[in-house]
Amino acid sequence: MNDRVSITLTDGVADVRMIRIDKMNALDDAMFESLIAAGRQLAETKGLRAVVLSGDGRGFCAGLDMGNFGKMASGERRGGSGLVDTPRTASGANRAQNAAMVWRDLPVPVIAAIHGVALGGGFQLALGADMRFVAPDARMAVLEIKWGLVPDMSGVALLRSLIRDDLARELTFTGRIFTGEEAFAMGLATRVCADPRAEALGVAAEIAGKNPDAIRAGKRLLNLAADADQHAILLAESVEQSALIGTPNQIEAVMSNMQKRAAAYAD
Repeated sequence: MNDRVSITLTDGVADVRMIRIDKMNALDDAMFESLIAAGRQLAETKGLRAVVLSGDGRGFCAGLDMGNFGKMASGERRGGSGLVDTPRTASGANRAQNAAMVWRDLPVPVIAAIHGVALGGGFQLALGADMRFVAPDARMAVLEIKWGLVPDMSGVALLRSLIRDDLARELTFTGRIFTGEEAFAMGLATRVCADPRAEALGVAAEIAGKNPDAIRAGKRLLNLAADADQHAILLAESVEQSALIGTPNQIEAVMSNMQKRAAAYAD
């Protein structure tokens, strides 16, 4: 993982950076494995409160490594049943999909900080985060159609809850590149900021100062809301709230506010 992804943990915030700078963090086999390994490692990290995912160098992620397209063109790499008949995670993701879904499945909030480019698989990777902070001039695209393909890194599953159906279709069918400003207008970006990583780290630190039990419960509820019906969501709200009321961290949230001091939460 060390030559593709780095992790720095500070006060409960994991600063996760793709570091394949010479290739604009393109997704080769090693990058896929490193992203998944990073997510799994963080899932087991005690004291984790929030994650910021970004890319070093000139961009967030340029998408699938060009070498993979060369293999497809030569016939060396074919789909066959390998993409279908493959081990899948509990959420239903294969390996490539899990590189994005591992961040959605992580129990704490994840913010993708996007500058430069987030193209194709790189854009789908960003969709796996809970929030996307983007530079105004960042360039993004559902670029798979350029190579005669469809988005298959969980992009379709994640797009449906973010933007209108016709916009998702337009982006998928045309592969057009859009800016950070356009992404915000369409609902694909949470914030547009001059320094996405710095702002994301600031928000992550703010999240890290909240009751971690409530933050994790909130993420479970919001993940459930994407697919469950109203009755299941309403019941889940009650279950999560019942489990929180009167716990040490919830009491600390109340007392710290009443006493006007910083909270000291237990992991």
